[in-house]
Amino acid sequence: LVRLIIGLGISISLFSVLPVTSSQAQQPANDVAIENNDIGGVVNDPKGPEAGVWVIAETRDLPVPYIKTVVTDRRGRFVVPDLPPASYSVWARGYGLVDSAKATSRPGQRLTITATPAPNEAAAAHYYPAIYWYSMLKIPAADQFGGKSSIPPRLTQTAWISAMKNTGCIGCHQLGQQSTRTIPAALGTFASGAEAWRRRVQSGQSGQQMLGQLTALGDMSFANYGDWIDRIAKGEVPFAKPPRPQGVERNIVVTLRDWMNEKQYLHDLISSDRRFPTVNANGPLIGSPEYSSDVLPILDPLKNVATTFKAPVRDASMPLSLGPGHAAALDALQPSPYWGMDRIWDTRVNNHNSMFGRDGRVWLAASVRAPDNPAFCKQGSDHPSAKAFPMDRAVRHLAVFDPKTQKYTFVDTCFSTHHLQFGYDANDTIWTSGGGPVVGWLNSKMFNETGDAAKSQGWTALVLDTNGNGKRDAYVEPDAPADPTKDTRIQASFYAVMPSPVDGSVWGAVLGVPGAVVRLAPGAHPPETALAEIYNVPMPGFGARGADIDSKGVVWVSLGSGHMGSFDRRKCKAPLNGPKATGNHCPEGWSFHQYPGPGFQGIGENSAESSYYSWVDQHNTFGLGNDVPMSTGNLNDGIIAFANGRMVVLRVPYPMGFYAKGFDGRIDDPKAGWKGRGLWAANGDRTPWLIEGGKGTKPLAAHFQLRPDPLAK
Repeated sequence: LVRLIIGLGISISLFSVLPVTSSQAQQPANDVAIENNDIGGVVNDPKGPEAGVWVIAETRDLPVPYIKTVVTDRRGRFVVPDLPPASYSVWARGYGLVDSAKATSRPGQRLTITATPAPNEAAAAHYYPAIYWYSMLKIPAADQFGGKSSIPPRLTQTAWISAMKNTGCIGCHQLGQQSTRTIPAALGTFASGAEAWRRRVQSGQSGQQMLGQLTALGDMSFANYGDWIDRIAKGEVPFAKPPRPQGVERNIVVTLRDWMNEKQYLHDLISSDRRFPTVNANGPLIGSPEYSSDVLPILDPLKNVATTFKAPVRDASMPLSLGPGHAAALDALQPSPYWGMDRIWDTRVNNHNSMFGRDGRVWLAASVRAPDNPAFCKQGSDHPSAKAFPMDRAVRHLAVFDPKTQKYTFVDTCFSTHHLQFGYDANDTIWTSGGGPVVGWLNSKMFNETGDAAKSQGWTALVLDTNGNGKRDAYVEPDAPADPTKDTRIQASFYAVMPSPVDGSVWGAVLGVPGAVVRLAPGAHPPETALAEIYNVPMPGFGARGADIDSKGVVWVSLGSGHMGSFDRRKCKAPLNGPKATGNHCPEGWSFHQYPGPGFQGIGENSAESSYYSWVDQHNTFGLGNDVPMSTGNLNDGIIAFANGRMVVLRVPYPMGFYAKGFDGRIDDPKAGWKGRGLWAANGDRTPWLIEGGKGTKPLAAHFQLRPDPLAK
């Protein structure tokens, strides 16, 4: 591993590709110590042991399909630990290989697996993560912008790139896996790849959104996608090759279970309270199906049993949460090659994201009624927040679910919700994103005691202290000329929300280009005293999306530029308020760490990684240490951790195409070592049938664990 540090704190990882095989003698399977619930052995090829390849054990004998994956050590040895009693198909997969023959085995047995070298580059590339294929997409040169081509004049190159990545096309599903770098025969026959893509994006209930996004980028978006798949169809393969897992990457154990149905998707799952990660130890996982369904999947990871709970709404006659104002439609523009014109999504609840509280109940960002707000939210109300900033509509609210009693309680909010996080205060305040012009919160302690949603909630506009007097005053609106005697309201809708464990402030990430992070200091009476600070992402970063905060108050954010960005307010040199503190006043607070994987060619050093969300492991729930920032590796088929100055890829090698929108960590037993802790994530792709396995594949719950070595039991 070579690291280059280049200006502005940019950190770039350069991995050398390991040789495919070793010159060592073949290893015997009986050299591996196992217990009665393990399968162990060795992976050899005619030249010797295969180091750094995956061994996959899969069974359909349990109540839910079950897959466990490990990595071989430097001598090609492996141990697949802690397997439930069942019959397993076991095989090897790795870079430079094609899948080995599948063997049938049971726990307590040893195997010798014969690796199969790939006969050519195309066969080897079939197993590469999506990023190696997606980086082949051509990006318009800088001289094609500014009205000099079919690209709309208002767009910059960075905005165009970001839209083709995490703030647009890869914001809902992966691109670059087998199913998206080819055109399914059922879609039809087309004169060109560009025509095929124009038709493809009209399929399904997100067709309006997808077609609109690409149309807004100009005809070149269709042309470049068409050129991409045309070149692949003619036999072009990726220009870069992935390295095999190295170092701690060989210690990773990934366990997968499916737990929903084949037509509907999961946005997210939750396993514990991020502040207290022993909450819900060994307990059920709760899924968030967003636009797809009102049915929440529930997985018991000890019994390997999946159940469901149908979340209600207060008004059963309310319209479906689909169509205008939503990121999904009632009907497809054109038939899906998989589901035709079926309405496979049918939600009212629209549960986007959930969080466990310290008492083991789950709080949901979920609709409870139609969008029109009650009177206490609107102009003329005596509610403190409504008096300061009345709200007429909210499309998603809050609810709380008790997995033990199955009790579901509505929390009617005046502000819309998207993500939610508990604060570190005595009131267990729940802070939310997605409120548009406001940031909303719920005093959950008060709500639990009184059941009074109106009294327990509040919201505030985002106001900068541009007159610099240290307090909130009358303000000018976002588009109004500056007034040196007044403050300034900004339109900076929180996409992610993250209460600081340091000082009681609340941070948010602002989706867009360049994007920003915002700090909100609530003050004594937040509707009237809250003050905001905004910090725009400077180049070379751009395209902010999901973000989290560490125990020192440093914010970590996924960027469409192909970086994990960090912002440390303590590094700022200029005044943090006043007339010049409007977003570009602290570039020195930012650092950038380039994600692994190849970048698009012709635009300089970059990674094509299109990370959706970042999360900080404040409590070492995975095993790499406290305060390790991690991101969804949406084109790297897994999760990416930034630990000890390097990027660590937690890849899901099977089925290919894993795409998460969020994850969290849980400690089931602090005394059990690596077995008592781990990360949980859902395959959050809106189209689960596009991952390896095709139609019939269901959303997956993934458990990532880190052993001390590749053979630990």
